Amino acid sequence: MAGPFELHLIRHAIAAERGDAWPDDAKRPLTDDGIDRMRKAARGLARLDVALDLVLSSPLVRARQTADIVAAALASRPPIVTIDSLAPGSGYAALIADLEKHAKRTRIALVGHEPGLGEIAARLIGSRHGIEFKKGAICRIDIDEIPPSGPGRLRWFLTPRMLRAVKKP
Repeated sequence: MAGPFELHLIRHAIAAERGDAWPDDAKRPLTDDGIDRMRKAARGLARLDVALDLVLSSPLVRARQTADIVAAALASRPPIVTIDSLAPGSGYAALIADLEKHAKRTRIALVGHEPGLGEIAARLIGSRHGIEFKKGAICRIDIDEIPPSGPGRLRWFLTPRMLRAVKKP
């Protein structure tokens, strides 16, 4: 599909620790602190005039909660679609197939998990080394088409602390 496309890769915010309280990892929610920090980071994203047409989210609770926070903060109020290809352990080919299904939208966020998100980012920009995403970090990678025929362009990478620091002009 023809583009260009803006892909915004977002790692989920701070979640409850693994353990006896959450025997099913897929159901681990964001912590109150994680929610608060992500809301502030998402407001920073909005202040940078980021607009999205669609948010694709991992089906895990913490990713979907992060997607909800980001979508609510943006003026564009993008719809959220849950896709299995953003769940931990999924493959790059499955993600590209899902992106092809939504290629009428050109500004797409992908909310997922490490290390998969860092590996996706690296692959999209033609790097052999994964990129480390802190919880709540966001990057924008521009690609010309889906599936990408060559390396995309990393436009920016912002940590959650940087996003929280963005103030109104």
